Amino acid sequence: MPGTRNDLLAAWLHDHKVQVGELTSQVNTEIGELTGRYGTVHDRHIRKLLSGEHKSPNAVLRTALERVTGRTATELGFVPRGGKKAGDPAPGPEDDPLYRRALLAAATAAGVALAAPPAGQRPRRLGSQDVEALRAELVAWTTSESTYGGTPALEKRAADITDRVISLQQENNASARIRSELYTVAAAFSNSAMWAAIDGQRFDSAEYHLDRTIRLAGLSGDPATEFRVWGHASILFRHLNRPADALAAAERAQASSITRSDAMFSSLAMSRLAVTHAQLGDDRNSMRYLDLAQKALDRADPNKHRPTWVTFYDQAELDHLAMVASMRLEQWPAAERHAHRSLAYLRPDLKRNSALVHAHLAVAQLGQRDLDQAIGTARSIPEGMIGHARVRRLLDGFTEQVITLAPRNPGARDWRARYRTAVA
Repeated sequence: MPGTRNDLLAAWLHDHKVQVGELTSQVNTEIGELTGRYGTVHDRHIRKLLSGEHKSPNAVLRTALERVTGRTATELGFVPRGGKKAGDPAPGPEDDPLYRRALLAAATAAGVALAAPPAGQRPRRLGSQDVEALRAELVAWTTSESTYGGTPALEKRAADITDRVISLQQENNASARIRSELYTVAAAFSNSAMWAAIDGQRFDSAEYHLDRTIRLAGLSGDPATEFRVWGHASILFRHLNRPADALAAAERAQASSITRSDAMFSSLAMSRLAVTHAQLGDDRNSMRYLDLAQKALDRADPNKHRPTWVTFYDQAELDHLAMVASMRLEQWPAAERHAHRSLAYLRPDLKRNSALVHAHLAVAQLGQRDLDQAIGTARSIPEGMIGHARVRRLLDGFTEQVITLAPRNPGARDWRARYRTAVA
């Protein structure tokens, strides 16, 4: 059935001088990155999107198009699938077919690598293929977490893989090199479980994962792994209101040998130190570390080979952390400036990060008593992300402050009603 031509998608193709066949190839490559299997999109699918015959691509195709073009689905002229009825709960990540497919594909790949030998069969010798299969699972896990945040399902998946890798080492033989690499992978999964718990505000669970991750990272002997563990430990201690421990962990990460060989890691360490000093009320050291972090990021080689997990750190993330530090110091104009910079650099597929920055931005605007602008920013957060633990924690305080400042303001009352419906 013919529809209204999608002028927004057509304009992007025209402006970037991209043909339909080229876009199809790029989309299929991106689907391969997301799911572990090269996409099966045909030129006719893209042409139907252009003609308006199809207005709502599925989650996999939609996300691939967003990542290829750097624009959101709305900016490409697409509309959400289905209709949300009043009172329906906001969709969570588990409702997204892409989320389910990526997790299932990763679980299948890792399951093959981690299969235990049949009863009575002699232990086998583990090799590079086992390590590579696990690394592929870690890439899929990281992709899902970057998009949706640390869901309980992702935490459990990472913890289960950790258990299996530990058992795999006990049941089979391996060279010293392979054993070290497997400990590195196990530490990465355990750390991922810890991060998912932190992101979901499940701090008791995060502390359990931390203890095991520190042991596995020590056995791995890998500097990047140890750096990651102490960086996340610092974040956990900040959430637990243990600033002295947070500072010690952040300094331990900065002291890692990898910060001396790679400016990207040095920048990440110093940006986290800036947030920790801000929590301690030390504005001078906080600003000093932010300046050093920016200089280090500017000289970092963007093409250097690094672990998959560190790809989240870029200019958008540095400004995100600078925004958090500024907010801890109640420097609201600076926080707003860094929030806008972070959003300008942020990749469109990082939905969780976008929601977090918008929530912080709303708080910063409210700190400057710009009520209407703050409410408008909060309203721009998709309902599916409002329920995320860290976003909701920010918006709980934001909503309480809005009503305290302007209890009779119609916009404030409307926001409270909308927020209550979204989190009910």
